[in-house]
Amino acid sequence: MTSADLVHRLGIPSGPLFFPVTAYGADGSVDLDTYRAHVRAGVAAGAAAVFACCGTGEFHALTPEEFQACVRAAVEETAGRVPVVAGAGYGTALAVRYARLAEEAGADGLLAMPPYLVVAGQEGLLRHYREVAAATALPVIVYQRDNAVFSPETVVELARTEGIIGLKDGLGDLDLMQRIVSAVRTEVPGDFLYFNGLPTAEQTQLAYQAIGVPLYSSAVFCFAPEIALAFHRALIDGDRATADRLLDGFYRPFVELRARGRGYAVSLVKAGVRMRGLDVGEVRPPMHEPDEDHVKQLAQLTERGYALLEEEKEQ
Repeated sequence: MTSADLVHRLGIPSGPLFFPVTAYGADGSVDLDTYRAHVRAGVAAGAAAVFACCGTGEFHALTPEEFQACVRAAVEETAGRVPVVAGAGYGTALAVRYARLAEEAGADGLLAMPPYLVVAGQEGLLRHYREVAAATALPVIVYQRDNAVFSPETVVELARTEGIIGLKDGLGDLDLMQRIVSAVRTEVPGDFLYFNGLPTAEQTQLAYQAIGVPLYSSAVFCFAPEIALAFHRALIDGDRATADRLLDGFYRPFVELRARGRGYAVSLVKAGVRMRGLDVGEVRPPMHEPDEDHVKQLAQLTERGYALLEEEKEQ
């Protein structure tokens, strides 16, 4: 898939962007059969793309061999129906290695995550992502968060780099994002993609949409796809009443529950997938499982979210 092809397919918001969890068996090893079932279910539910082995998929916890096996499984299960974008990260040399493993596995693109540990200057960050982009023919989306925060000028240079097609924001600085969108629009006319990559992005997507960031990742889609789809449709249709109802009754309480434990952006989501009947195992260290009471609250909240959908049908 060319950069133009991936931009076109991702730029049409036909459904939520699906970030599957990585399934582990009782012995802690990757369970590819369950992972395949999880990917299949997400695509059948209406995902617009599969982002394999990224943050929700515990990229940090996978060996290169496990990573490639999961990406290949995602590619095989989607069978070209939706694009598969794979994570790539750590230092430049390892990020390049993961990029090439993803390419060999048949991925359609890369989500380039922040470099490991170091806090680099703009010049070093630009060089890092350019080397990742040059390493394969895969289009690259750069992930802004933590120790990889870009000035508008740097994003302009990223947008001018062959193979880099977009920016995913996990920082949450709307002033910075507005200046980035404006600078790229002015200096590099064309289709450059923007994604809201905050945890539970639905909570902030109305604000992101207003500044020109139409795409977002949906962790909720992993365990409650109908709720995620209803919110996505409300955004596309401009149905503010439905969006607000889901924000007030489901997403805000979910965000508040997620904030009660470190790593819950992954472990609570994984608990939600298990709660819905697919045993994807526990998270790997250094993350830990959510408190039992918090899982019970998640179950109650999810029931409330589905009740809201039923109420919507009756109106």
